[in-house]
Amino acid sequence: MDDELLTIGAFAARSRLSAKALRLYDRLGLLAPAHVDEVSGYRYYRADQIERARLVALLRQLDMPLARIAEVVGAAGAGDGCRAADRLAAYWADVEARLASQRTLAEYLRGRLSGRSSEMYGKFAVETVDVPERVVITEKRHTLADELPAWIGASLGRLEKASRECGGSTAAPYVVYHSEVSMESDGPAESCVPVADEAAARAWAARHGRAWETAVRVEPARRLAYTRITKAQVAHPQILAAFEAVEEWMAARRLKQTGPCREVYFADWETAGAQDPVCDVAFPVG
Repeated sequence: MDDELLTIGAFAARSRLSAKALRLYDRLGLLAPAHVDEVSGYRYYRADQIERARLVALLRQLDMPLARIAEVVGAAGAGDGCRAADRLAAYWADVEARLASQRTLAEYLRGRLSGRSSEMYGKFAVETVDVPERVVITEKRHTLADELPAWIGASLGRLEKASRECGGSTAAPYVVYHSEVSMESDGPAESCVPVADEAAARAWAARHGRAWETAVRVEPARRLAYTRITKAQVAHPQILAAFEAVEEWMAARRLKQTGPCREVYFADWETAGAQDPVCDVAFPVG
């Protein structure tokens, strides 16, 4: 055996990885041994693989998923240090965004548990409004919370474009939550745009229904209990406080929820400022 080859035990000690981890990384293609004995199955590694092994170990300390580790070490192994660094930077930006979201959620939960949520997020004025029967074109999707904002923007954009073939939009678009959307529950959610021409809408749905899970339905006249929120308050978890404020208002007046809750987007999202009202958080009541 070549003197430069190290047994898996020796290599594990020098690379600061366990033998079990080395076997796993071999199976995943992250760190293949230099030689495998055909008879015994023993793995042997070269000394120049230690740097790659230590890089894998350090990336694992960042809780980086194995698939993304493969991207980083693959770029580094190909001599493209800049691309490897960019992949690491992109991963860490995702981590910081997630931590910022979790920090905000933790602050919200502390306020909720201590009874100070209204102080932290402001008091919400709740009112009612009667909306007439409407024809709506819709797009429905099962989605988790992290994908929800992007899907809302994309789906409403598609529906608003389609509304031009259906006599035009007649009211503000909205999103209906048929079940909870969180990191554990995927709804579904349904984007809706009211349109003027039901016949044209049904013809449009017949052409496009399979592509985006689109449909047409007649939404009955409803009374909505709602509170108006700013663009900044649409962010999670601030928006949870708005939903809870409407629910508490309904409970205090013994009003029964008669349909799924919704978010009505009545303002232009792109041009609105953080403190501009953009959305009504609403519940059908009876």
